[in-house]
Amino acid sequence: MKKILVCEDEEVIRDFVVINLKRSGYNVVDVSCGEDALRVYDEQNGDFDIAVLDIMMPGIDGFEVCKRLRDRSSTMGIIMLTAKSQEMDKVGSLMMGADDYVTKPFSPSELVARVDALYRRVEMNNSHVRETNPIRSGPFVLSPKSRTLMKNGKFVDLTQVEYQIMALFFNNRNIALERSRILEEIWGDNYFGDVKIVDVNIRRLRMKVEDEPSNPKYIQTVWGFGYKWKEEKEE
Repeated sequence: MKKILVCEDEEVIRDFVVINLKRSGYNVVDVSCGEDALRVYDEQNGDFDIAVLDIMMPGIDGFEVCKRLRDRSSTMGIIMLTAKSQEMDKVGSLMMGADDYVTKPFSPSELVARVDALYRRVEMNNSHVRETNPIRSGPFVLSPKSRTLMKNGKFVDLTQVEYQIMALFFNNRNIALERSRILEEIWGDNYFGDVKIVDVNIRRLRMKVEDEPSNPKYIQTVWGFGYKWKEEKEE
């Protein structure tokens, strides 16, 4: 289906995004404000693979649209369009549940590459997964079949990117993973963006899986290198 919702209030930029995505084979529905983005999403029963959202819009801004769409779907891909000078917008987007961001001005090739990479992850998440045994680590159970995580018998609500990071950790328990490796494994070796996206997603994951996010027990920082999942040995 390859269906994308584009929300951008500047007509020139919106037309640029729509044209290039259509040329790349995507079915695009475009709107000019956050209110319309939410309305169209609901009217079409969430039948979208990806949403591309501008942050700075009158009325409901991109942050709020992102949050509301993420509340509706944990699996849909979300890419934010941010201004080059506003670093906190990038961090804020990811903390709201976005999977990636593209900084204005951007080239057609960069935009399409980022959308393609996210679409592949969404498709993998939605495709049939062969029967695979759950992976256990302490109070956690990761299910490759249903692509879910449970902690102490309760579901942890993860985005598809967060699930992939957890799967990478569970397959490399007690092994220090370099930030650049996490970036390549999750976002692909042709990713245009900043390795900082790893740090923000780790921060978001800690808020979901740690008892004390400010004093993480499981997702530990390896200073100057990256992160590792610490699995305590059972006595």
